[in-house]
Amino acid sequence: MSINESLLLVAAIVIVSFFALRAFRTRRSADDQEEREATEEAARAAAERKAAEEAAHAAAQRQAAEEAAHAAAQRQAAEEAERAAAERKAAEEAERAAAERKAAEEAERAAAERMAAEEAERAAAERKAAEEAKRAAAERKAAEEAERAAAERKAAEEAKRAAAEEAAQVEADRKAVEEALRAEEEECLAVAEAIARETERQAAEEAQRLAAASAPPVAPAKARTPEETVVMIADDSKVVRVKTGRLLGTQRYQVVMAEDGLDAAQQIKAALPDVLITDVDMPGMSGLQLTRQLRANAATARLPIIMVTSDSEQLRGEADAAGVDVLLGKPYPEEQLIAHIQRLANSQGSA
Repeated sequence: MSINESLLLVAAIVIVSFFALRAFRTRRSADDQEEREATEEAARAAAERKAAEEAAHAAAQRQAAEEAAHAAAQRQAAEEAERAAAERKAAEEAERAAAERKAAEEAERAAAERMAAEEAERAAAERKAAEEAKRAAAERKAAEEAERAAAERKAAEEAKRAAAEEAAQVEADRKAVEEALRAEEEECLAVAEAIARETERQAAEEAQRLAAASAPPVAPAKARTPEETVVMIADDSKVVRVKTGRLLGTQRYQVVMAEDGLDAAQQIKAALPDVLITDVDMPGMSGLQLTRQLRANAATARLPIIMVTSDSEQLRGEADAAGVDVLLGKPYPEEQLIAHIQRLANSQGSA
């Protein structure tokens, strides 16, 4: 119940009491029944007033309790709002602190990555500089080696040329002496041959007649195998020597190599091969000069010679005149070279 209702109730009670008192006074002279009724009415009015007062007091207490509850609720709501605001502010502070920490970590990581990239670039630059220096040193060393090799090769060529010229002079002197001796021998032998030719013819006819009557049949010469055949390769090109030597090696021939004509002549003096393969153009002594020298010597006059050249038609006449057995033009079939070697080796063995 509100305060206004309580006041109205109290006013009503006061008014009722006022009218009851006036009625009591005017009816004072009434009989006892009316007095009793009045008394009862007054008692009832008093009871109602007391009840109204108690109701008003209860309403006031209830309103005070409601006011206190409302104030408590407002205070609790304010506290909740203040606590929520404090929590929200703390959360914002924490979020801002986390953002700042994350930004600091990002900046630190970016700085570390930048430093690592700079270190990698510096290391790459240093490695590149070291490689450049190493390559420059290698190129300088290679150039020095090439210069030294060129100087040594030039010195060797000069020495070889001088030796070739000296050997050519010695060979010319030797040929001159041999020609003189050969001329004297021919003069001496011409007479002896003329005297002995008839005697030899008669003796040969008689020996042939006796041999045909009594000698057994002659067995054919045994063919020479590649393992028994020594082939010399004379060429100033190492590539040609290695390539040809590999080819002959696959056919099981024994291979000897000479770097030029002079080297071939010196090796042939020490050990005579079964077949000689020579190039035409070589420093010191050419293939044609080598062939003429070998044909002029009785010990090497019958050595089979195969000459390889790129212009075979132009040199064919000179090769035939020098005594070359086979002239092969480049390029040639490998089986053709093997066939010539085998034929010449077998003809040499049967001769």
